[in-house]
Amino acid sequence: MKNNEILFNVALIEPEIPQNTGNIGRTCVGLSSHLDIVGPLGFEISNARLKRAGLDYWPHLSWKLHDNISSWQAVQTRTDRIFYFSAFATQTYYDFDFKKGDTFVFGKETKGLPESLMSQNQDKLLLLPMLGPVRGYNLATAVAIVLFEAYRQVEHNRLHSV
Repeated sequence: MKNNEILFNVALIEPEIPQNTGNIGRTCVGLSSHLDIVGPLGFEISNARLKRAGLDYWPHLSWKLHDNISSWQAVQTRTDRIFYFSAFATQTYYDFDFKKGDTFVFGKETKGLPESLMSQNQDKLLLLPMLGPVRGYNLATAVAIVLFEAYRQVEHNRLHSV
């Protein structure tokens, strides 16, 4: 992998908790991923908790703030490779082969993705299995699970195609 090469994209739709967004930003830096933050937000980007969770990695993060879902959607060029994550999905993320450049979309902490996004993207709506009595995973944890699996798949394919 080349330095500063973006492997994946993460989109957070209306995040509410700055510590989660900061932690996700840090994970994105570690896995060479771009972060789109889609408003309205439940905090200010200048929030000290956001920066504290991202620590000194935030300056290394490739990211963009979008005012709303429509403005984020308007700049998406590979809509066939956008995957949406929800506790209401019926197919798991195990069923997909992820590729470099894929985009992974996550909803706000309290409500998840908007119904409109889920209904428009049923074929790419994915679930992280939950075996215990939980409604969902922490947002930062869910993003990390997906990014590491996508990285594992891409790196495995790269190493075994030589």
